[in-house]
Amino acid sequence: MKKFFAAAILAVSLFGAFNASAATGPNWIEYPLEKLGRGVANVAFGPLELLIQPWDVNNDQGAIASLTYGVFKGIAWTVAREVVGVVDIVTFPFPLPGCPMDELESGWGYGPIMRPAWVVDVDHNAYNLFYDDSPIVTAQ
Repeated sequence: MKKFFAAAILAVSLFGAFNASAATGPNWIEYPLEKLGRGVANVAFGPLELLIQPWDVNNDQGAIASLTYGVFKGIAWTVAREVVGVVDIVTFPFPLPGCPMDELESGWGYGPIMRPAWVVDVDHNAYNLFYDDSPIVTAQ
């Protein structure tokens, strides 16, 4: 029974990947793999929202709002990131409705369910954890 279940999941996944290849052109393997990577990153690094959201609120509204509203916002975004990450992992071979790669388009696609798509991007680099914003070369 386990072998049948595993074979059925593999068949459905391959069918979805190859079926989507006609619709997406030459990126038929790139988009699903990006979706899988985004899902794994959201599950693995989703708890960083507990730091990022209070930092964003502190920059926009101040320290008191960061200590109250920012913490609750971080908890909500962490839960959302984890759920969206699991959905991306489970559905990576298939395009989803309302998820185009370009946020100005509509229809089916492999794009992110929530934006920003990644937990840490250049605009939300709280505490310089991933992207160092210091210049490589300094003038003397």
